[in-house]
Amino acid sequence: MCGRYASARKKHELLEEFQVEMDAAPEEELRPDYNVAPTKKVYAVLSRVPKESGSDRAVRQLRVLRWGFVPSWAKDPSIGSRMINARMETVAEKPAYRKAFAARRCLLPADGYFEWYQVDKKRKQPYYIHPADGGVMAMAGLYEFWRDRGRPDDDPEAWLVTCTVLTTQAEDELGRIHDRMPMLVEPDRWADWLDPHLTEPDRARALLVPASPDRLAAHPVSTAVNNVRNNGPELLERQEPEGDGELF
Repeated sequence: MCGRYASARKKHELLEEFQVEMDAAPEEELRPDYNVAPTKKVYAVLSRVPKESGSDRAVRQLRVLRWGFVPSWAKDPSIGSRMINARMETVAEKPAYRKAFAARRCLLPADGYFEWYQVDKKRKQPYYIHPADGGVMAMAGLYEFWRDRGRPDDDPEAWLVTCTVLTTQAEDELGRIHDRMPMLVEPDRWADWLDPHLTEPDRARALLVPASPDRLAAHPVSTAVNNVRNNGPELLERQEPEGDGELF
């Protein structure tokens, strides 16, 4: 699974990196977050057809969403804290994700993510997994709109927009740390993945392939990342683990 990640890029960097046409969160600049946890606000890149445009051309946008998918039919948004990941193998069939997979796909920018290696029955060693070249990761995601029926239409909090990270089987060395990993989208497939007009599940699934073995690197980090209150660039620094927690 992917339960924590790092996203420290500034908004203007993401706007440029992902060739965004519309800043859909112009007044909201998220602070660098080195310990993104479920229910936090995160940046997401998505494409939507503006209602007022008069055309069917989708516009690539940068938005701020809440991590933890809330289906449109959910009675309580608290369900989102348990839906931070969606399994790629079943996402097209699951009722909670099926419609979003068909038309509401997004990219979740990240510098890297954390996984915990089970050293023994009592200890887990956290690892930071990131692009070997230092570039940005584009994690495959889905987003959804949820309407709070207890709020009037003109309430800015009447709508909640949430997201989830798609995961797949981890292979090679990364699989030794944890058996699941985020599914990544390569730049040459961003446009197709985000295209809301591409609604065939098989075509969308074909756009995603596991990262090549040399694409990502991993190193052990401090157990300080275990506490969501800890947040700073030091969480990404390599730290030699105690005992036999070293894998690489």
